[in-house]
Amino acid sequence: MTHSRLYKVTDTKLVIELPPGFRNKEVLVTVDDHPATGNDKIALMKQAAKDPLFLSDMNEVNEDFEGVEHDMP
Repeated sequence: MTHSRLYKVTDTKLVIELPPGFRNKEVLVTVDDHPATGNDKIALMKQAAKDPLFLSDMNEVNEDFEGVEHDMP
C-alpha cells in the first residue's frame, strides 16, 4: 500500500497521520525537498547540465537508443 501526499513545512517537525490500513506495519519514510517554483526547477536543470554523473547517465541512454530508427511510419 502506498500513501503519497505533499506537506507544507513551517518548521522542522512533521507529523503524518496514516490511513488505518497502515496500522501495525513498518513503513519507509522518504523526505524529498521539492523545488517550490519554476525558477528553482530551471536552476536545478542548469546544475544537472554540468553534473558529470548525470551527463554520463545521459550518454549511456543515448548509446542504448543509437540503433533505433527515428523514422515513424
